[in-house]
Amino acid sequence: MNDLTSFGISVRWPATDPSKIQLYSFPTPNGVKASIALEEMGLPYEAHLVTLSDVDVKSDAFLSLNPNNKIPAIIDPNGPDGSPIGLFESGAILLYLAEKTGKLIGSSATDKAKITQWLMFQMGGLGPMFGQLGFFYKFAGSQIEDPRPRQRYIEEGKRLLAVVDKQLEGQDWIAGDYSIADIAIAPWLRSLDFYGAREVLGWNDHKNAVAYLERFLERPSVQTGLNTPPRP
Repeated sequence: MNDLTSFGISVRWPATDPSKIQLYSFPTPNGVKASIALEEMGLPYEAHLVTLSDVDVKSDAFLSLNPNNKIPAIIDPNGPDGSPIGLFESGAILLYLAEKTGKLIGSSATDKAKITQWLMFQMGGLGPMFGQLGFFYKFAGSQIEDPRPRQRYIEEGKRLLAVVDKQLEGQDWIAGDYSIADIAIAPWLRSLDFYGAREVLGWNDHKNAVAYLERFLERPSVQTGLNTPPRP
């Protein structure tokens, strides 16, 4: 039996089976990266719902695993050095799980480098910029009278969407074969519908991206991961 009692988070979100990977998450574009990857890689795991409210993500229990108070986070009871390991940051989790299983990371060092660059593209560009677009287009930022912040993220969103669309010309997946880069990128493309921002970015004019997201959403593991852990 694996002992996870050294992790403070396990007091508030106890493991039913501590031999499995413990996932602490909420179904946001970042959160579903971890659940989709776990499903795609066939790794046994337990999902714990951590809401985005301060009572959860800023609790002492959650901060003991992720001091940056963001989902997702995981504990792998079977870490690479023979002891449990806790991890946060969705991109780091994707890389860790891919290297642990040897799946969705390519079959060569060149493949891995190309997949990693597109993962970093999402982490440093697509995710943060689309997130800000959502804030200024749908949420509290939409009430700001000055149009410049909103327009900045609309224009940057258009640019990034065009980058994705161009990269997908003549291929099904962003870096060749299906990989963790797709698991990172596609949920953020999906978020444009939630933000009500498809039209303002000219979504339907990006045929490669449209078909890409449809392919991604057809995967059974994706459908499961998108709803894990289930919302209350």
